[in-house]
Amino acid sequence: MINLLLFPIIIPFFFAMILLFFKEQVVIQRVLTVIGLTLSLVASIWLLVTVKAEGIQTVTLGSWPAPFGITMVSDMFSALLVTTTILITFFVVLYSFQSIGIERERFFYYPAILFMITGINGAFTTGDIFNMFVFFEVLLIASYLLIVLGGEKRQLRESIKYILVNVISSALFVIAVAYLYSIVGTLNMADISVKIAEINQPGIISVLAILFLIVFGIKGAIFPLYFWLPGSYAAPPIPVLTLFGALLTKVGVYAITRTYTLFFVHDIGFTHQFLLVLSLLTIVAGCIGALAYFDLKQIIIYNIVIAVGVILFGVAQMNTSGLEGAVYYLIHDMLIKAALFVLIGIIIYVTGTSNLREMGGLIKSHAALGWFYLIAAFGLAGIPPLSGFIGKLLIVKGGFEADNAFGSIVLLVSSLVVLLSVIRIFIYAFWGPQNPDYPLPVTSKRTYRQLMAPAVLLVLVTVAYGVGTEWLMPYISDASDVLRDPSIYINAVLKE
Repeated sequence: MINLLLFPIIIPFFFAMILLFFKEQVVIQRVLTVIGLTLSLVASIWLLVTVKAEGIQTVTLGSWPAPFGITMVSDMFSALLVTTTILITFFVVLYSFQSIGIERERFFYYPAILFMITGINGAFTTGDIFNMFVFFEVLLIASYLLIVLGGEKRQLRESIKYILVNVISSALFVIAVAYLYSIVGTLNMADISVKIAEINQPGIISVLAILFLIVFGIKGAIFPLYFWLPGSYAAPPIPVLTLFGALLTKVGVYAITRTYTLFFVHDIGFTHQFLLVLSLLTIVAGCIGALAYFDLKQIIIYNIVIAVGVILFGVAQMNTSGLEGAVYYLIHDMLIKAALFVLIGIIIYVTGTSNLREMGGLIKSHAALGWFYLIAAFGLAGIPPLSGFIGKLLIVKGGFEADNAFGSIVLLVSSLVVLLSVIRIFIYAFWGPQNPDYPLPVTSKRTYRQLMAPAVLLVLVTVAYGVGTEWLMPYISDASDVLRDPSIYINAVLKE
């Protein structure tokens, strides 16, 4: 049973290797990918139930005792994120069957997705800081393939920026880990926490905390390190954009959350105040971008930036409400961004453009698309009883409890900006009159229905996540307890 936490990592990796032998057999690739993701989802749900019933699950590879071997750890926080990741990927793969194109499918599209999921789930599960770097590289290498797949001019141009930024970030990651190892003499994350507590986090550790924030902030797109994200994420096709927007930035957010609640907890007045300021600046920058553009992709991409700021504001509070809200909102944002991206992909498909000024009147011809988009938009903005409301309510409560009233007010105002940005899409694309200069292209009703199926299911999952909060809160509370009290994590790993 103790090896169960490895299954959501090993299964996608195993199926990705098998798919490499079926490059031209697209149907076989599709079937094997769905089977692999289904098995991974079953394993992740089983793991989630096991962690709830038996507590944190650990395994140290090679039978070495912790902290000497590479330890894999599945607490409630990581188990929730792993399950959410696989669920989103499952729906995106179904969406890809009619949207990515047969040529891309023949050039290792599905193996790249599974390799990326391997890296993401590994990063969520590892208990070793250097092993986290390794899993980051696995997911990044797969993402390099996905961002250039198809070879369009814009993709190639933006991929250069994307790769350069991540190479620099990875180099800084190695430097930060080397400095940390030279001070504490260990790479096991639980043991690092113990060693830092023993030396009471001297100034050099606080400086390293900022260096780690820069490293993970580049990957998670916090202010001012998000400059690469809007262009790079808008370049690939919608299914790839959905995976990037829903999953990749969240790995950086997870890494910040984990390190800032496990390692750097002895100088909160400096480290977490710095995180607090950056999170608020990230929210403001994202709001400006979301209102500045009339491009569907850019509007939702800048809403990713806003959400990163909201989550990290909750983390910076370091109290129960703030951390519960951060965990809840992180999972909410993964689900809602996936739903919104696949929905705007359908809007682009039926209109032939991503420019809001060239759309209109879709509510007459595509009513279901319009109403499901509106539900997702309300969820993103935090309209009760949808999931965005619960997460923001907890984070705002945490902010007031920590005497950060100004930040909480900024958060509330940002909700209005988010609502304005996404409602503008509804008004222009669906409610406004059809522009006679831009007639709708001829599209296949069969393709439209097949694209709508996973989109509708994703929206329903987000609704269930909000409406079912009462049943989910015990899981969210368990996840936040581990973040609020590092000794729970440390004792489970080191068996103290």
